[in-house]
Amino acid sequence: MEIDRPDVIAEVGAAFEAYERALVANDVEAILGFFAPRALRYGIADQQAGIEEQAEWRLAQGGLPPGRRLKDTDIQAYGVSTAIVTTLFGYPGSDVLGRQSQTWVRLPEGWRIVHAHVSEPSA
Repeated sequence: MEIDRPDVIAEVGAAFEAYERALVANDVEAILGFFAPRALRYGIADQQAGIEEQAEWRLAQGGLPPGRRLKDTDIQAYGVSTAIVTTLFGYPGSDVLGRQSQTWVRLPEGWRIVHAHVSEPSA
């Protein structure tokens, strides 16, 4: 198994950037399109199992605070069909950096998030 193939890193990087744009824009339909149907997502104070629960949560949640920034984004690829993306995120006026990790898998319909975890340490 090849680790960190440049082509896989580039593909997942492009998918992650598109996901981030949808997240910042609060484009719920686009956000959901990045997740596999059975994806599990653990949020800061929530969790969703499957796309239906995530759709319900995202529609009730509303958008992110303005000015989201990422730091130390890293992509690790394992073979041609699995990748892990980790990043730190923050917002203006706060020194607290949250943590985000996603497991991406190449499915027949393209790269999809199968597991996501978001946490934020207490200030």
